Amino acid sequence: MQINGNVVLVTGANRGIGHALVNAFLARGARKVYAAARKPETLGEPALDARVVPVELDITDLARVAAVAATATDVTILVNNAGSLAFADPLGGDLAAIEADWRTNYLGTLAMSRAFAPVLERNGGGALVNVLTLVAYAPVAAFAGYSAAKAASASTTTALRARLADKKIMVHGVYPAAVDTDMSRDFAIPKADPAAVAEAILDGVESGQTTIHPDPMSRNGYQLWRDDPAALEAQMAALG
Repeated sequence: MQINGNVVLVTGANRGIGHALVNAFLARGARKVYAAARKPETLGEPALDARVVPVELDITDLARVAAVAATATDVTILVNNAGSLAFADPLGGDLAAIEADWRTNYLGTLAMSRAFAPVLERNGGGALVNVLTLVAYAPVAAFAGYSAAKAASASTTTALRARLADKKIMVHGVYPAAVDTDMSRDFAIPKADPAAVAEAILDGVESGQTTIHPDPMSRNGYQLWRDDPAALEAQMAALG
């Protein structure tokens, strides 16, 4: 699916990968970009582009999700990028924090997909892009709730692909590893540039890749998982 001329909605658009995605879509000729964030006033320079429509959105607020879907009726590409990460160990971590990660990373992403699937269908089809994570393949114990929620979202992404295939909606799962964002600032490991990750995601969408590994660590991790799942599990376990 070509980006040029299409209408996009990106959640979590005010920072990190989301911010980079808004810029990348604009550079590739998107006709309009709905840039959604809990605080749209923090969108920064992309909001200065006349094609950008700031949208206030908390994806855990089902009423707000429905309202946005009822307003942004011209969307042809939905990018579910908004996420949260709590450092919560599976044994001693705060259950409320784990629940919050599930509400955002799983239920929020699912709510957006359900709300916008009819929009994409009415517009003749399009693309649904779920930004997941490498740890959906093998968890990091230090943030077990996040890992599990993303793994569940990865499974649902596959289910959505089956359900939406006959509606001309391509469903893409994106599995980045460590990216240089606020979310990963406490990890002293090599991190990918968000702009490069955004470009790789758009390359995958345009070339029809259903599964996108947008950075070298992600690609290497996926290959390791395919060859020896236990080896990736051990690698992720070593992170904490």
